[in-house]
This record gives sequence, structure tokens and C-alpha cells, in this order.
Amino acid sequence: MSLLVVTSPHAHGPMSTRSVMRTVLLATLPGVAVLSYYFGAGVIINILFGGLVALSCEAMALGLRKQALKPFLTDYSALVASTLLCIALPPYAPWWLLLIGVSFSILIAKHLYGGLGYNPFNPAMVGYVVLLISFPLQMSTWATPLGIGESVPGFMEALRACFNPSSFDAQTMATPLDLMRQNTGMLLTELYASNPQFGVFQGVGWAGVNLAFLIGGLFLLYKGVFTWHGPIAMLLALSLCALIFYDEGSSASGGSPLFHLFSGATMFGAFFILTDPVSSAVSNRGRLVFGALIGVLIYTIRVRGNYPDAVAFAVLIANFAAPFIDNYTQPRVYGHGGGPKA
Repeated sequence: MSLLVVTSPHAHGPMSTRSVMRTVLLATLPGVAVLSYYFGAGVIINILFGGLVALSCEAMALGLRKQALKPFLTDYSALVASTLLCIALPPYAPWWLLLIGVSFSILIAKHLYGGLGYNPFNPAMVGYVVLLISFPLQMSTWATPLGIGESVPGFMEALRACFNPSSFDAQTMATPLDLMRQNTGMLLTELYASNPQFGVFQGVGWAGVNLAFLIGGLFLLYKGVFTWHGPIAMLLALSLCALIFYDEGSSASGGSPLFHLFSGATMFGAFFILTDPVSSAVSNRGRLVFGALIGVLIYTIRVRGNYPDAVAFAVLIANFAAPFIDNYTQPRVYGHGGGPKA
């Protein structure tokens, strides 16, 4: 009699793959709502169009692999990958940018490796990095948030921006992380005073966005979708790095711990990206190391690298290191090593 061998992610009882993915989608709603409030309906257009592309690519890949369509199209895994990618993209990205990014995430980063449970890298972040390297101008064009601009584009304007970009003229500006990375001579107090993008300790709107994703992440923790080890280790490591190198405001300080915690995609990355059960470490000790590595990499790339937000690159590097981390953090087999000698 042959035994059935299945790969991760393993789910037991009511926590099936479908229910987990549906819960993750539900948890993104607070963050999506706050992003839409500050940046307009472009976020929603991204998600809707990206979801259609993801399902189409999923169906095409399953057809080529001669697998049943319904079980995989209805498990929400493709929608989760596309939603996470589209949340990370600028709100008024052109349709072709969404098409390339989502297609690469589903067809290459997911199905080329064998589909759900086999991908060594986070599919959403693979798509994001491909777009960031290939189209840096489009990926850095963020709309002016509410609070600096008088209003944000509506739904019809967002549709026009997506499908007829040449007819859409939106006011854009650098993100606070971009400005912090480019600062070479001003004290932080001077940088904050001379740029309307900054609030008290972070960029206008970004603290609310990060708090919203923190709420969604705590909801996922409450539901038992993942453990606390990875997210907390990442946030602590990022905070510690920022604290060590923060000198109370010189141009070389890189920003305070609060600035790094509530800017860019910090909370989104901590609770929605690095917690991917397939591409992260598997043991609790491994997740601590995995999360801490990502936190250190995020700070290092933000302050010393050319890509200010850094979450995608940090996660992909840690994905690459996950098997090595697992090899050295697996629990000891009972009765072998670590115990008292007779």
C-alpha cells in the first residue's frame, strides 16, 4: 500500500488552505481602507484588476499542467498573491505594470516551481522586485496623500489612470523613506520642517496605514493563522538597529525606531509577507532567526542601499536562507543530545 505524501502548507481541521487564505484577504481590509482614504481608489482598482489577471493566469497554468481547475481556483491562493502584490504597488499604476507583475508572480514564482506548497520564494515579492528593477520610474510614482493634497482621485479617475495613463495627470512626490535615504546634509528636524510629506515622526498617512495593517496582523494572530515569532522578531530587530544607529537627529542617523516602524511597508511586511507558510522557516526557533534576519536586512537596505522600502528584497534574501535556517534550528529528536547524562 502506497502512502500519500503531501507538502506544505499543512492545515488541519477547520483551518483549511481555503479558510486560511480567505482570512488573510479579510485581514487586509483595514489596510486597504486606510490606503484608499489617503491615496484614493487606485488601490482598489489595482486589487480588482490584479485579481482578474491572477485567476486567468492560474487557470492557464493549471490547464497546461492538466490539473483540475475548481479546487485551485477556489482556494484563494492566487487572489492572496495578487492582492498582496497590488497593495504594495503605487495606487495609479498602469494596467500593463499590473499585468506583468501579477503574471510573473503566478506563472513563474508559483507554478514554475510546482504550484502552491512548492514555491521557495514569496510569489508577491518576486513580482514586486521584477517590476522595481525593470520599471523604477513607474514603481516610484506615488500619488500625493490626503493631508498634503486637497483631495484624492475618485474611482473613475483611478480607472482612467489604470487603462489610459496618458490622459491622467496626478500630483506625485517622493515617499518619506525616499527623502530619508536621499538626505545627506540636513538634520532630521530640518528635513521634517522643509518637506510636507513628514508628520510628527513619520510620513503623512503612513502611520495610519501601518496601524491598519498592524490591526489586520493581530487579527491573523488571534485566528491562529501564524505564530508571533517571525513578525515580533522582525519588528524588534528593525527597532534595535534603528535605535543603535540613531543619534537623535543628524543627517547620518537614518531615522528613529518609530519612523522605521510606521513608514513604508513595515507592518504589512511583518504580518502579511514574511509569514508566508511555504517560503519561511518552519520551526519557532527558525522563525525567530528568519524574522530577525529580515529586520536587520530592511534597516540595512533602507539606510545603505538604493531601494528605500527594502521589504521585498529582505524577504527574498531570507527566503533563500530559509532552508539553511531550518537545518540548524530543528528541534532535537527526543532522547538525542541536549539532555542530562547518566
